[in-house]
Amino acid sequence: MKRQKLSIIGMPMDLGQMRRGVDMGPSAIRYAGVNERLKSLFEEIHDQGDIAIGRPEVQVDPESNLRNLDLIAEKTEKLAEEVDNAIEAGSFPLVLGGDHSIAIGTLAGVSKHYTNLGVIWYDAHGDLNTAETSPSGNIHGMPLAVSLGIGHSLLTNVGGYGPKVKPENIVIIGARSLDEGERELIKEKGIKVYTMHEIDRLGMTKVMEESITYLKERNTDGVHLSLDLDGLDPHDAPGVGTPVIGGISYRESHLAMEMLAEAQIITSAEFVEVNPILDDKNKTATVAVALMGSLFGEKLL
Repeated sequence: MKRQKLSIIGMPMDLGQMRRGVDMGPSAIRYAGVNERLKSLFEEIHDQGDIAIGRPEVQVDPESNLRNLDLIAEKTEKLAEEVDNAIEAGSFPLVLGGDHSIAIGTLAGVSKHYTNLGVIWYDAHGDLNTAETSPSGNIHGMPLAVSLGIGHSLLTNVGGYGPKVKPENIVIIGARSLDEGERELIKEKGIKVYTMHEIDRLGMTKVMEESITYLKERNTDGVHLSLDLDGLDPHDAPGVGTPVIGGISYRESHLAMEMLAEAQIITSAEFVEVNPILDDKNKTATVAVALMGSLFGEKLL
């Protein structure tokens, strides 16, 4: 059965980290055929184009030492408006990144429509740093903390409210690189995390079954999927800015997306950190599009 409407929103932002090229992620994903791949799965697809980011110079906030703080707050505010408008129009918002700091805006636009939003964070990293715990000052390592209401007020207040999600409504899948501050926050807040150890030990089927059950038991009225391509092993997704070996396989990722499609719990999604400059013949963007197909119910037979 076809879904009704899909809104594709490009967010070509690279302000949350220091490696150039991830701003071309939305273009790479479109070039890999996202519209063609998904057209049979929706009654309507509206490609909203890209939010204008420009080519600003790197700015470091003198008080917090955060890079591009004001600009990221400004641009994610715009993304939040676009996502909000898509949901208001009865459309499923699919955001194409861009670095993972864009999730600050996506979640700000999504969460206002749900009273008990769940989040699946499919990523090698926890993205739970703050200005105090971040080794780099790069905001792409902070969006999940920001969405919990932890961090600089310019970021936590994007959308005009906060927090966007409760810690008990988050499931991180694929973690294998966590900073000390992130580990402490995970323990303090009781955030559910499936590291690569759990995925190897339990298998992806069990991990996804448990994750889906966990979110349903918390009576979530919507679930946002935030998928960072570096959650996959660099062999399958080489075009990412912060690759970490020993990741989730291509096949395991398809299984995860297929199980989410069968569970029918995902109400919004973003695919981030595709960097075609670091890629091999647009392989990572092609993987992203294939996973989108599985997430939205594409079947072989």
